[in-house]
Amino acid sequence: MHPAISTSSVRALLECYIRAKDENHPALIFDCFAGDAELTFSIATDAIDFPRSVSGASAIAKTLVADFGERFDRCRTYYVCTAPEPDGDGICTMPWLVAMRQKDNEALRLGKGTYTWRIARMADGSARIAGLHIAIERMDVIDDPGAVKLQELQDSLNYPWLAEATLAQRAASLLARYPDSALAAAMQHHVLR
Repeated sequence: MHPAISTSSVRALLECYIRAKDENHPALIFDCFAGDAELTFSIATDAIDFPRSVSGASAIAKTLVADFGERFDRCRTYYVCTAPEPDGDGICTMPWLVAMRQKDNEALRLGKGTYTWRIARMADGSARIAGLHIAIERMDVIDDPGAVKLQELQDSLNYPWLAEATLAQRAASLLARYPDSALAAAMQHHVLR
């Protein structure tokens, strides 16, 4: 039996995933996912689509990085917590927020949901992501010529670990700056659970 996987190891794996996805580096997926990892989705919006399930690190890299990167850029995904809290079975659930630009129309995309990670010890003793379920609760499309709102939003948020209280505070500031905008309406849905 292998010893429990440390929180720092889990944190490093989750940060590797964020770098792979947000910076469009598919090869990094192989540094954090097991070769036979499973990815599943539940999607409660028509504003974005993914296959319901994907098997294997190669297919995960294609789906979450290469294909995703063809549609979106300037992506920042935030873990809305200060640290991962895996249970004794290596399961870790946390809320997320994403702010990115849709390439074909330059719209700001603001989404939220929940990640459920399954971290496992491999035969060689290393820790890897063995499973990931991504629940997408909401994905707003906001007109943002020149990505001004996107830049302001991203500049105001700690990345990638974002305490919920900090998100609420920064959202309030953006709401005051853009009180009658689609961004204000979206932020209210994303922050006020």
